[in-house]
Amino acid sequence: MDTPTAGAAPAPDAARLEAFTFGDPVPVMDRREILDYVECWMNGRWYEPPVSWEGLATSFRAAVHHSSAIYFKRNVLASTYIEHPLLDRETFSAWVLDYLIFGNGYLERRGSRTGRMVRLQHALAKYVRRGGDLEKYFFVRGWRDEHEFEPGTIHHIREADIHQEVYGLPEYLSALQSAWLNESATLFRRKYYNNGSHAGFILYISDPAQQQGDIDAIRQALRDSKGPGNFRNLFLYSPNGKKDGIQLIPVSEVAAKDEFLNIKAVSRDDMLAAHRIPPQLLGIVPGNTGGFGAVLPAAKVFARNEILPLQTRLRSVNAWLGEEVIRFEPYVVEDGGAEGAGSSDPIR
Repeated sequence: MDTPTAGAAPAPDAARLEAFTFGDPVPVMDRREILDYVECWMNGRWYEPPVSWEGLATSFRAAVHHSSAIYFKRNVLASTYIEHPLLDRETFSAWVLDYLIFGNGYLERRGSRTGRMVRLQHALAKYVRRGGDLEKYFFVRGWRDEHEFEPGTIHHIREADIHQEVYGLPEYLSALQSAWLNESATLFRRKYYNNGSHAGFILYISDPAQQQGDIDAIRQALRDSKGPGNFRNLFLYSPNGKKDGIQLIPVSEVAAKDEFLNIKAVSRDDMLAAHRIPPQLLGIVPGNTGGFGAVLPAAKVFARNEILPLQTRLRSVNAWLGEEVIRFEPYVVEDGGAEGAGSSDPIR
């Protein structure tokens, strides 16, 4: 009876079958919790926000159409704003951007020693907290870094929420899942290209003529084909091999191209619907021959239904100050048609 030599690999058990299953997908970073309402609980001095402001700030750049839609609204409002000595255009733009992202916008009234108002300063909505009496406001950047504003110096504009009346919430919350799906699809595709294993197949060998050394050599060759130098060719010689002894089984080419284009298109449409911006205004190329329609009528409807209501809300600062600081020029859309070239159509 032959005895195995020292260091030799054990003979494979031909009758042994090993099977395993993939478990449920576990996301590396699950951000759904920012949509779980815990209402606004008091920490003793101020109310905590109903959702994570940090999560909203991070999600702002999760998908290109999400951030682009917000910037588009901000740019239109800033372009129609009539600059005032108390509120310059740069401060106005930052204030509006905060309001569109967080559903809250804060302006601090800065005065001189004589009590005369000098200017309006934008306070970052990400760090502003509202006091327990709803009259005080705090600027909190950390649990030991806080500043209480002088009473009556903060104007708070908020997007109303149906669950609480302390903080506002942005209108696009229902589209955050689509924004994250869009981001996940892009990141998955990047990882797919970066890991250097594009083929995605199972090399199945059942030919008994193969030796363990040959199996190890094939395994090493497949491992070396990843990373730099993708799509390398692999030569496999199997003398005395049987038909179908070696099979190459594709893993459905990453789930039939993982529906990448459809995921991107559907999630994009969800985000645009939440922001209510016509796709032609963002420069999106239509996927059909009919296109999205003329730009000018879409711009007029968007200005009337979206920009005008936003301008009306922002004017609430005027009643708080007792003077007209927030003013807007009519939103003018240039008509570049053959007959009306050079003409303008103000939208009030």
